[in-house]
Amino acid sequence: MIDLTGIHLHYPGQGGALHALRGIDLSIGAGEVFGIIGKSGAGKSSLVRTINLLNRPSQGQVRVGGVDLTALDAAGLRAARREIGMVFQHFNLLAAHTVYGNVALPLELQGQTGAAVRERVMALLDLVGLAGLAGRYPAQISGGQKQRVGIARALACRPKVLLSDEATSSLDPETTRAILALLQRINRELGLTIVLITHQMQVIRQIAQRVAVMEAGRIVEQGTVLDVFTRPCQAITRSLIDEILPQHLPESVLAHVTARRTALLPGHDGRLLRLTYAGAQAEQPLLSSLIRAHGVDANILHGQIDEIQGQPFGALAVYVNGPAQAVRAVAAGLADAGVQVRDVTDAPQTQV
Repeated sequence: MIDLTGIHLHYPGQGGALHALRGIDLSIGAGEVFGIIGKSGAGKSSLVRTINLLNRPSQGQVRVGGVDLTALDAAGLRAARREIGMVFQHFNLLAAHTVYGNVALPLELQGQTGAAVRERVMALLDLVGLAGLAGRYPAQISGGQKQRVGIARALACRPKVLLSDEATSSLDPETTRAILALLQRINRELGLTIVLITHQMQVIRQIAQRVAVMEAGRIVEQGTVLDVFTRPCQAITRSLIDEILPQHLPESVLAHVTARRTALLPGHDGRLLRLTYAGAQAEQPLLSSLIRAHGVDANILHGQIDEIQGQPFGALAVYVNGPAQAVRAVAAGLADAGVQVRDVTDAPQTQV
């Protein structure tokens, strides 16, 4: 559905051009919920705005539904943009228009009037749960309700793609979950391709099927959400995951681990292992079986389990000690069973 090839984007500046996007190649399938995540300044908003050419790339090709948007004239681009809806962080509603009027506006701009407009608008307001608020003005509704209006407005012209640029970052956690559930329902019922920009890994975990991680104008990592969570390759990805799956232990616990390592018997070893696992691995007693089989001791220092895309996902920080060969065998056995094993014994002592 969406294919970006060799995308570069420069913004003019007093000190010279700012290179906001640097060689982006990205493919998003039809009907997919795709997340793009990164910290402030990573280039994610610049990237999503190239999909509908609100930002025209300095170099590269943007194809949506098989159409090269970069090759279109002004009239062709206007027509193509009707296939691409967009939801904004700050709602961008017209204060002088009612809820009904805001949703009807895109249709009226196309020259549509009368019963067809009313039927479409009321169907959309029913879809987003606001049919009873059609006559209210933006100042009379909550932030979550404003975002629901923004979603209904973005759907008015029956787009095939919905772009969401930090659409939940101004909302409280409960409202955020409700808006994301609404987007999931829209994706499921309407078959829309949704591209979701966010700086919150919690948002990615709840709704996205695949994710791309951005840093300094580049995509540095991408894959299924489950794979990225269980096997993050980049430091930026691990720091974003830390938001919902902390990777740090208290200094007092780490000091205790250090003390135990200094008291090891000759030929013994103690390793601090970070284990991440998902799906079938989460339901198997792998660690306890290996401990018994190899005669080592293991202390679980930190643990958390959650769910991603309907599959259990968890992480443990475990200190394993015993005969050095047996400790290595436990780590190897976990890895062979599909558990992601990271030895952080000699890593910076606050991260596990």
